[in-house]
Amino acid sequence: MGTRKRLVSSSTSQPSSSSSNPQQTTQPNIPQQQPLDPPMAPPKWGFLLKLSLFSIPYFYLIFFHFSIDSELRRSIIINAGLSLAGFFVTVRMIPVASRYVLKRNLFGYDINKRGTPQGNVKVPESLGIVVGIVFLVVAILFQYFNFTADSNWLVEYNAALACVCFMTLLGFVDDVLDVPWRVKLVLPSIAALPLLMAYAGHTTIVIPKPLVPHIGIEILDLGWIYKLYMGLLAVFCTNSINIHAGLNGLEVGQTVVITYAILIHNIMQIGASKDPEYKLAHAFSIYLVQPLLATSLALLSYNWYPSSVFVGDTYTYFAGMTMAVVGILGHFSETLLIFFLPQVLNFLLSLPQLSGYIPCPRHRLPRFDPQTGLLTGTNDGTLVNFFLRNLGRKSEKSLCIYLLGFQGIACCFCFLLRYLLAGWYK
Repeated sequence: MGTRKRLVSSSTSQPSSSSSNPQQTTQPNIPQQQPLDPPMAPPKWGFLLKLSLFSIPYFYLIFFHFSIDSELRRSIIINAGLSLAGFFVTVRMIPVASRYVLKRNLFGYDINKRGTPQGNVKVPESLGIVVGIVFLVVAILFQYFNFTADSNWLVEYNAALACVCFMTLLGFVDDVLDVPWRVKLVLPSIAALPLLMAYAGHTTIVIPKPLVPHIGIEILDLGWIYKLYMGLLAVFCTNSINIHAGLNGLEVGQTVVITYAILIHNIMQIGASKDPEYKLAHAFSIYLVQPLLATSLALLSYNWYPSSVFVGDTYTYFAGMTMAVVGILGHFSETLLIFFLPQVLNFLLSLPQLSGYIPCPRHRLPRFDPQTGLLTGTNDGTLVNFFLRNLGRKSEKSLCIYLLGFQGIACCFCFLLRYLLAGWYK
């Protein structure tokens, strides 16, 4: 995360003044060369190779541990192949898009490196637009291989893509116009409208078994309240990713961890269930999460410390909306919220400042010491500063690893909680 700085375009050529020396007037005008920005660093392939090892448990569950219907497995593999292609396209497109956004003066300076040579480098901003576009192309192409014209899921699938596309557009508008916080809360509500209008699924919830004797019913129909809950979930997911930020790789890293946990959860539910409709709901989730994970990994290869690009609000809104849509249509919104436990804690810590009860600065980042290269926590209410205040001074890279490790622990806690409560809670 860095401060964005936009410059007013001005012509570099100045009218030449007349000179009394006739020899000077006969010399051709030689344009002065502008200082060039340093070339962007290549993707961090070694880092991605280490992350690829985490895909082994996922594919083990698909091919060996669970007996999954061959047709369903085929669709998942086709989607994975298209997602892999989207990964390589994203890796190639990010440097190209970086040059264009720099020409439009859409860049930022890394605040956490202020006072060092890296702090003076123009870092391309809003590269989440590349991820959003490639994701949408992959998701649209997948329809050819999986959905028929009379498919019951096609309407909701297209509604989900419309929400993601709408949110990506509004996120890029936010990056360009830098809209105030109150407007940021409204944007996800607008982007969620296609899904809310097209949603034709159930609006019921299962009452937890311990509460059934007191309430007297097992299933409660919420009606329009359920759709209101869907809209609020979209608002929370998009903004919670957006405010849990400030470090190289943190926004994309938390998305990668959560999407991987969602994939594992979906495969486990497909393998354990006998209900065809329930299986299709979780397969629907996989069809959207695999492209999200692949394109996010491509962006992370440039955004990991030291970051060559900034993701911008475009990516955080896009990723949050995609995961919200997946949780809603996959019918595991409760599980999704537990996966978002660090984001919930960060929101609760941020609430006094976001509500205006405590003054809120524009950038609630830790203090950087250019002499030591370490970050020191401030009194701002963020999980980043909370970790620094309790763990002591850390480098930006190590702090990000701690936070992503905590994200992984939260996801593991969710799986443990589901295992312990299975058969008793619902």
